Amino acid sequence: MTGTGVLTRLALRRDRLTLPVWALVTGGMVASGAGSLEGLYGTAAERAEAAATMTANSSMRALYGPVFGDSLGGLVAWRFGTFGAVLAAVASLIVVVRHTREEEETGRQEMLSAGAVGRRAPLTAALLTALALNTAIALLITAGLAGQGTAGALALGLAVGGTGMVFATTAALAAQVTESARLAKGLAAAVLGLAFALRAAGDAGGSSFLTWLSPIGWAEQVRAFAGERWWVLLLILAAVLAQTAAAYALTARRDVGASFLATRPGPAEGRLATAGALAWRLQRGTLLGWSLGFLLGGLAFGGMAEGAADLVGDNERAREIFERMGGQSALTDAFLATMVSLLGMLAALYAVGSVLRPYGEESSGRAEPLLAGALGRLRWAAGHLVIAFGGSALILVLAGIGLALSYGHDLGPILGAALVQLPAVWTLAGLAVLLWGAAPKAANAAWGVAGLCLALGWVGPALGLPGAVLDLSPFGHLPKLPGPDMAWAPVLALTALAAALTAAGLAGLRRRDVTG
Repeated sequence: MTGTGVLTRLALRRDRLTLPVWALVTGGMVASGAGSLEGLYGTAAERAEAAATMTANSSMRALYGPVFGDSLGGLVAWRFGTFGAVLAAVASLIVVVRHTREEEETGRQEMLSAGAVGRRAPLTAALLTALALNTAIALLITAGLAGQGTAGALALGLAVGGTGMVFATTAALAAQVTESARLAKGLAAAVLGLAFALRAAGDAGGSSFLTWLSPIGWAEQVRAFAGERWWVLLLILAAVLAQTAAAYALTARRDVGASFLATRPGPAEGRLATAGALAWRLQRGTLLGWSLGFLLGGLAFGGMAEGAADLVGDNERAREIFERMGGQSALTDAFLATMVSLLGMLAALYAVGSVLRPYGEESSGRAEPLLAGALGRLRWAAGHLVIAFGGSALILVLAGIGLALSYGHDLGPILGAALVQLPAVWTLAGLAVLLWGAAPKAANAAWGVAGLCLALGWVGPALGLPGAVLDLSPFGHLPKLPGPDMAWAPVLALTALAAALTAAGLAGLRRRDVTG
C-alpha cells in the first residue's frame, strides 16, 4: 500500500473539477426531486392516486421501478432513485478505470511504480477516489431530503452511493482482466446495462427473482421512505467487499500493463488500407452497442406511449411539464417528443465520445506513427468524424424505427422527430472537435457540456427553470416533433453552427503539434 496517500491526492487533484460536477448533478438531481414532485402532487390523495397508477403500469415499472410508498419522499425514491444509482455507477466506473487501466495504458503508472509505490496502491487510490465521490453523493441526497424523513433520506443516499461503489469495484475487476481502458469501460458498462435490464424485466413482469439479481434492484429494494430495509445495504456491502478482494487478488498476479485477457494476434499482413478503415475498426464495436441500445430504447419508450395519459391523469401540473418538455398539447405527442428529445441528448454523448476517440489515440502515442508517413491530419481525423456524425444519425434512425414499431405510429413523423435532433447533436460534436483541435488539454470539457445539456433537458422542465436557462442547450431551440409544424430556422442555424465549429477545430488541428 506504499504511496496510496500520494496517489489518492493526485487523483483527487486531477479530478478536482469533474468529481464535484458528478456529485452535484447526481445528488442534486435526487435531492431536488421533492420540490418538483410537491408541485405535481400537492395532496396525499393525489400522491396515493399517482402511486397506484404508476404501479399498475408495467412500462412505468420497467423504467422507474415500483412505488413502495405514496409519501413525497417515497415518490422521490421511485422517480429519481434508479436513475441516481445509474448515474453514480457510470461516474464511478469512469473514475476507477481512469486511475487504473488508463494510467497503465499511457505508461504513467510504470513511471510511478519505479519509485516507492506499492503494487496495490494505484487500485486503492482509485477506489478511495470513487468512495469520496459516492460519499459526497450520499451526503447531498441525505441533506437535501432530510426534511422528508431522516431515516428515508439516509437510506436513499446510502443506496445510491452504495450502488456507485458496487460498479466502482466492478470496474476495478474489469481493469485487471482487460488491457485497454476502452475495453475495461465497455465491459463494466455492459455489466451495468445487464443489471438495468434485469431490474427492468423483473419489475415489469413482477419477477422479484430477476430484480434481486441486479445491484440496481438492490438499491430500490432498500425501500427508502417506505419501511426501510436496512439489511439490503449489507448485500451491497458484501458485493463491494467481494469484488474488491477479487481485484486485489488479480492485481497481485499480473505485471503492470499486462492483463488476463490476452489480445489476439493480428493477421500476418495488414488489411486496413485507409485511415477510414482504421477508424471503423476502432469504433465499430462502440457503434454497434449504441445502435442496439437505441433500438431497444425506442421499442421500450414506444410501448410506454399509450400509458402516458394514465401516468398524468387529471394532474394539470404534470400535463404542463410534459407539454413543456414535448411542446405539444396532444399528450401522447408530447410524450413521444419528450422521449425523442431524451434520446437525442443521449446520442450527443455517443457523438462526443466518438469525436474524442482520435484524441485518445493521439494522447496515447498511437497517432504519431500514422501521421509520420504520408497520411495527412485532416484525412486521419475525417475517418473518425464520419463515424461520429454518421453514427449519431444511424442510432437516431434506429431509435425512431423502434418507437414507430412499438407504438404503431406512422414511421415518417416519428423518424422526422428523431432526425430533427441531429443539428443539436452535431453542434455538441462540433464543439468537441473545436476543443480537441484547438485546445486539446481542454478536450474532456466537451463531456461536461454534453452532461449539462442532458441535465437541463432531463430535469430542467420539472424544476421549473426559466426558458432562458433551458435555451442554453441547443436542444432547447429545436421544434418539438411530432405534432407541430416544422420550424426550419433553428435547425438550419444549428447545422451551420455545427459546421463552423467543426471547421474551426480542424483548422486548429492542422496548426498545432500532434502531441498538443
